[in-house]
Amino acid sequence: MSNIKKVAVIGTGVIGVGWIIRFLAHNKIVYAFDKNINLKKKIILEIKRTWPYVKKLFNKKKLNLKNFYFFSSIEETLKNADFIQECAIENYELKIELLKKIGNYAKSKSIISSSSSGLLPTRIYSKCNNPERGIIGHPFNPVYLLPAVEIVPGKKTSIKNLDIAKKFYKSISMNPIMVKNELPGYLSDRLQEALWREGLHIINEGYATTEELDRAIEDGPGLRWSLMGTFLTFHLAGGQTGMKHMLEQFGPALKLPWTKLKAPKLSKKLSSRLISGTKKQAKGKSIQQISNIRDEYLVDLQRLRKKYENKIR
Repeated sequence: MSNIKKVAVIGTGVIGVGWIIRFLAHNKIVYAFDKNINLKKKIILEIKRTWPYVKKLFNKKKLNLKNFYFFSSIEETLKNADFIQECAIENYELKIELLKKIGNYAKSKSIISSSSSGLLPTRIYSKCNNPERGIIGHPFNPVYLLPAVEIVPGKKTSIKNLDIAKKFYKSISMNPIMVKNELPGYLSDRLQEALWREGLHIINEGYATTEELDRAIEDGPGLRWSLMGTFLTFHLAGGQTGMKHMLEQFGPALKLPWTKLKAPKLSKKLSSRLISGTKKQAKGKSIQQISNIRDEYLVDLQRLRKKYENKIR
């Protein structure tokens, strides 16, 4: 596992504070930077608010705030850090200049990771010293609880530094998703954006309210998605022959006007990728075995939901 102990967080908005909490929960020494020194009190209040949940999830006994340092000088923040998590707003011009400054002040071998949600790493690190150590480390809110982090390389990012970043994120109980090549929006946000855009079409045309669309996800596919994604779910929809039968039965629906998004042609190459991909995901388990696992999970999950749904609805 990673031996990185000293971490800098640049920017203390919602995402930045989320990173701070997660790092502290895993005994990292955290150096945080923000121009507004008065934010320190608010950050500590948020750390204390979230700690009962973090403590339970990661089985921690106590919070050590002595590992938390706050600076209004970016140079001071970076001088001892081995890993840097940048959390500024989504703006190319701003990030390019900020990462240039970070690259100038950071130690030469420190990994620099941007929490960007969709910007291209090659571009945002274009003026940064040693761009081979620059990556995207895109988390999901709340960062202190959710395990996913998309690691996206730029064209100059080295394999060695990608491996270091992967080990580091694993050391703080995250499940890295290694994106092969940079693309706008990365993976998850592209999928979320597609759902978002389709929802906007439906609402704009008066077919449903926001609540109705949320319920359509919450009480249906959302429950399944928390265990398995779209492709393995559709693999089960094909019955005993899995994705092969699913494509034969529902493939023609891609030509129907079910969505405003233009679907790709279901070619032999695409079909082959879908079938082989879901077969690999199944890891030798039969449709019935996976279905049993899914069903048991969904029962337990719905029992758990009953404790909380009346608090939010």
